[in-house]
Amino acid sequence: MPDKSFNFPLGIALWASELKKGRRIRQGFNFSLLEKSTDSYRFTAMADPDRIEDIFHSFAGVLKEEAFFILEFYREEQSSATGEQPTPTLYYSPYLPTEEILATIGPYLPRLIHDGFVGFGLANNHNGMELFYSEEKLLTCFTENHIRIMDLFHTQGLPFAPDLLLTSDLGHDHLSLLCHPRQLLPAPLNQLPDSELDYLCFCEELADLLDMSPVEEGLSFFLSRREQETIKERLQQQEEFACFAEEDFGELLLSWHDFVEECEAGFDGDLDEYHQCLKLRDIIQYVIEGVATALHDKLVEIVAEPDGRFRSSLSDCRKRLDSPNNISLRADRFWYRGMVLKQGTYLRRDLIRSGWYNP
Repeated sequence: MPDKSFNFPLGIALWASELKKGRRIRQGFNFSLLEKSTDSYRFTAMADPDRIEDIFHSFAGVLKEEAFFILEFYREEQSSATGEQPTPTLYYSPYLPTEEILATIGPYLPRLIHDGFVGFGLANNHNGMELFYSEEKLLTCFTENHIRIMDLFHTQGLPFAPDLLLTSDLGHDHLSLLCHPRQLLPAPLNQLPDSELDYLCFCEELADLLDMSPVEEGLSFFLSRREQETIKERLQQQEEFACFAEEDFGELLLSWHDFVEECEAGFDGDLDEYHQCLKLRDIIQYVIEGVATALHDKLVEIVAEPDGRFRSSLSDCRKRLDSPNNISLRADRFWYRGMVLKQGTYLRRDLIRSGWYNP
C-alpha cells in the first residue's frame, strides 16, 4: 500500500508536538465484539473526508427504507470559570424515509463533515445498525452483520488495520469552520456567509427540518437485530402487548424517559393519559422478565436512571393506583404506588373525582 498522508477535516488540527513525533494516521478500519455481546460488533474507521459522503450513501443502501438521523453538537459556550469540560447535546430524528433524510442533509454534509464541533449519523434499530461520524472525525459502526460492513469499507478503499491509529490517540485541537480564513476554505464552503458556517446555526436549522429531539447521552443505547427479534417474540406472547411487537422497542424506552421528564416538570394530561403512560413501564417490565439474562440486565440498566427519577417524583406512596389485573408480573410495580407531586389541572381534577384524596 502506498505511504499516503491522511487528509484531516478542517475541524481537526494536530498539535505541533504530535507532528514532530512522526506518528501518522492512515485510512483503515478494525472491529471487535461489543462488550457483553456474542453477535454484535463495533467497527472503528478512519477515512479521508472526501470519502465520508459516499460511505454514508453506501450504508443507507444497507438499511431498510426508513431510518433515523443522529446529530450531536454543542449548544452553548462553556464558561471557563466553571473549569468543566463542555458536553455536546445528542439529537434523534423520528423514523423517516432514508432517501428523504439523505436529500435533506445533502446541502449540509460538507459542513457536518468538516466542522470540529459536530458529529452525525444514521441508524435503524430494526436492522440493529448504526453509523456515526463523531466530532473526533472517526467513524463508528454498530452491526451484527460484520461481513457486510467489512465489504462496504473495502469497497470504499479502506483496508483492515488491526493497529489503527485514531484521531483521539493524538493531541489535537477542534476548530469550527469560522476559525479558518475564507480564502482557505474549499468550495462550496467558501461561498457561504458566516451565519451559514456557524455550526450552531446550521445544526439547529437541520434539527428543525428533521423534527429532531434532544436525547440524554445515557439513553444512547444499541439493540441488535437479534435482541429486537427476541423482544418482538416476547411481546407477541401477551395479547394486550402484541400490537407493540412491530414497533421499535427503543422508542418505547425513550417514551418512558420522556414521560418521567414530563412528570418532573409537571404532568399536563388527565388520569387516563397517566395510566396509558404507566402501561409503557408494564410493557418494558414484561419484556425484562421474559428474556435471557444478558438482555434482561441490559434493559434493566437502560431504565434504571429514569426509574430512579420517577420514584423521586412520587408522593403518597402508601396509596396505590389500580394496575391492570390481566398482566402477571413478578416485580412490585412501584410506578403504580403513589402519585407524582407536580400535577396539572386535569390530573388533579380526575384524582379528586376518583377519591384519591379521601382519607
